[in-house]
Amino acid sequence: MERKIEHVKQRASLRDIAAETGVSIATVSRVLNDHVNVAPRTRDLVLQAVERRRQETPARLRTVYVRCPYVLTDYFGLIVSSIAETVKLHGLRLLLDAGESGQHSDALKALPREADVDAAILILPPEEGDELVELSRSGLPFVVVDPRVLPLPDIASVSAAHSSGARAVADHLIALGHRDIAVIAGPEEWLAGDARLSGHRAALAEAGVLLTPDRLRHVEPTVAHGARAAAELLDLEPRPTAIVCFNDKVAVGTLQAARDRGLRVPDDLSVAGFDDIDLAEATTPRLTTVRQPLQEMGRIAVTQLMRVLDGHRPEALHIELATTLVVRDSTAAL
Repeated sequence: MERKIEHVKQRASLRDIAAETGVSIATVSRVLNDHVNVAPRTRDLVLQAVERRRQETPARLRTVYVRCPYVLTDYFGLIVSSIAETVKLHGLRLLLDAGESGQHSDALKALPREADVDAAILILPPEEGDELVELSRSGLPFVVVDPRVLPLPDIASVSAAHSSGARAVADHLIALGHRDIAVIAGPEEWLAGDARLSGHRAALAEAGVLLTPDRLRHVEPTVAHGARAAAELLDLEPRPTAIVCFNDKVAVGTLQAARDRGLRVPDDLSVAGFDDIDLAEATTPRLTTVRQPLQEMGRIAVTQLMRVLDGHRPEALHIELATTLVVRDSTAAL
């Protein structure tokens, strides 16, 4: 149906140019398809009419659909704001679809049929990998920011270097003398959760420490889930001397659990997070954490998308941006 409508539009344009120039529709078509059997004067006449129409018709702004099926907190909000600013700089229009209700929609399946969408940026998409592959096969250009599943062939993605960031914070605790380090990791099916846990394990193994199952919890990355997991860990005997958390929100929950038990941070327990959102500096004590380049992730996603829209291949399909360890007050020597 869409092809038929587009064909009708093309026929209407050909008819208008033919009426303006006084030649047949077939002649206009031959000129536009660069056929040789057209008189030079007629060709010039038609091309001039086409150029006049191009200048008179305002160009449609290319539209980038941005899907973030989460609440726009300081984490996702920073990414989306950066994308919005960069999209505007490139003269594109942004169509934002945000909110947790989007996790249960068929937005990706319907996306290729959206006539006014030219490209898409998907932030931590909850869909399985095969659904992303199907979208890629539709021909719609898109970039994934912070992918939840392993990077897929021919699908551009931008993320932080989760494993090296996690390793840096574990190395920091080990250098402070900690060996009994517990980990509150993210969901097992998340790429970031798996990568960060691998980084923690690698640092501990190098120090001759095995992360045992009783020192590990997998949680949804919220304050409440972090508090519950930390409570379990802090009630163990012996109690861990340090806890590294999947993100800063989980770390805030851990601070609450420690406070509920009369433990002082960092005197009795060292706590570290990940992300370096604003919350990390608002806690008491201020959180040691790993800074993700969230705004840079948004900017690079748009840059990658622009290359595809302009007819080029992305500079790299899978980009990992470096993280930075930020040492504050919630960690101390044992």
